Amino acid sequence: MPSGDPGDAEPREAPGPRRRGPLGTWPAVGLTLAVLVAANLAVHHGNGPSGLVTAVVASILLLGVLRGAGGTWADAGLGPGTFGRGARWALVLIGLVAVVYLAGALLPPTRTLFEDRRHDGMGAGELALRVLVLVPVGTVLLEEVAFRGVLHGLVCRTHGVLRATAVSSLLFGLWHVLPSLHLATAKPALTAVVGDSAAGAALAVGGAVLFTAAAGVLFCELRRRSGSLLAPMGLHWAVNAFGYVAAFLLP
Repeated sequence: MPSGDPGDAEPREAPGPRRRGPLGTWPAVGLTLAVLVAANLAVHHGNGPSGLVTAVVASILLLGVLRGAGGTWADAGLGPGTFGRGARWALVLIGLVAVVYLAGALLPPTRTLFEDRRHDGMGAGELALRVLVLVPVGTVLLEEVAFRGVLHGLVCRTHGVLRATAVSSLLFGLWHVLPSLHLATAKPALTAVVGDSAAGAALAVGGAVLFTAAAGVLFCELRRRSGSLLAPMGLHWAVNAFGYVAAFLLP
């Protein structure tokens, strides 16, 4: 990760006075979870444009929940004064991930980590669709708005950054239960470790939840340090998108 804050010359947007909305913090968190459960089921049981529409609509609804609880754009990490700083952080992080993925894909000991049977037969057109549309809109937009934007903002307003990080990161980990159900058989490197039994599948799901919860902590810290949702968005996109590129390019 960067050793300093890119763009230190640009101050972060100072938080304004807290205002109360018709929703309390925890009722708003509960409403957010209800939207996320519905969106998770819709996204993972739908395909094509429906998943994109779900992601956009859910993101708008979640931002509305934050506003209903008295939150501001700054609480969501989207304060206008933070965009330049967040974009610089995002670019640095994207570059770092690209270097790491390139090195990992080229080195024989780590090459197998990028193999994924879910992407067998993926053509260049599908790769472009995933990298340029499905990942940024269907995955990154919804997950960052939901977990580092709305949930983090709601809890941080009344309970501080540590509790906000814990709540949003734990829920981010649980969000990945459905996408991880077939992970043990999809990743050859993981299959070799946990096997392809029901117990192995459960172990893979548990590991995915822990790993993504830890990633959520990192994303929250990036949001805190940069003052912008764009920083975790950039890292999130790079990790997912370059994963597709590596799986596509490997023989």
